Amino acid sequence: MAKKFQITPLGDRLVVKPAEKEGEKKLASGIIIPETVDKERPAKGEVVAVGLGKFEEGKRVPMQVQVGDTVLFSKYGYDEVKIEGQEYYILSESGILGILN
Repeated sequence: MAKKFQITPLGDRLVVKPAEKEGEKKLASGIIIPETVDKERPAKGEVVAVGLGKFEEGKRVPMQVQVGDTVLFSKYGYDEVKIEGQEYYILSESGILGILN
């Protein structure tokens, strides 16, 4: 039996488990050296929980993303949370740039 995820996002929010960062090196001291400092790329991750959608003009608009989707999202539009040692991001659906096929 699958364990239920511990966060239920509200409205048009979703929870994303970030993918491993590509091109970064982590030193033994824990310092992370990015591949390039001046190139900003969107982040990538897997959707692990979604809200029911937002209300517009009294009607609920369903979410376009689903649990299990791999998405690209803006690097600066999320809140970080840590659950049982794993980092997750909570963001609005509007922060999603696209769904990877």
